[in-house]
Amino acid sequence: MAFGAQELRVLRRALALALHPAPASAEDVQDCLRLAESVDEAAREGARLRAFLLADLSRYRAALPGTAAGYLVLLEETLATGYRPNPDDLAALRALRGNPAAAALLERCCDLAERDVRARLAGRTATPTVPASRTRLTALPGGLARAAGPDEPARKPADRPAADPKPNPPGRSPRPDRPIPTPGEVFPPRRKPAPPPVNPPQQLAAG
Repeated sequence: MAFGAQELRVLRRALALALHPAPASAEDVQDCLRLAESVDEAAREGARLRAFLLADLSRYRAALPGTAAGYLVLLEETLATGYRPNPDDLAALRALRGNPAAAALLERCCDLAERDVRARLAGRTATPTVPASRTRLTALPGGLARAAGPDEPARKPADRPAADPKPNPPGRSPRPDRPIPTPGEVFPPRRKPAPPPVNPPQQLAAG
């Protein structure tokens, strides 16, 4: 896209405002908006033109070799827009390598295809590398590792010997000279209650 004198003036003013922020007038704002719309429209027009060129290129390539002259012109125009040749274009140019223009385009397209392949391979093989840490881990002060040397591992504290188990007191065994009590001695028989009197005395009620 080529800018005119008026568009360049607006672009210069917009860059100045971006580098040195200052209050912009309403006229400057409107000019910047119109310039942005013009750039967007030019980008859309470029995309439409590129789509038309690719469609024409496919039609001319399908009609080869009768359309060799038009195909070579269209291919050169599409390459100028950033187009990358596909295998069909390379095959068509190899078939037309007797033409000097086709031979020059074939060399150019092979170079572009080789660059694309190298870029894809570099993107696949590139793996993120983590830089090695330069700091060494050191023990905190106050531990057993402080007494050990830099190359000597820290020693573990010796296990304390287990305390001798206390002997269990021997259970009390019954005296051998005392006989084992019988159930009658342990549980004596209950006494029978006394029978009630035969003729209990009657009390006279006071009249």
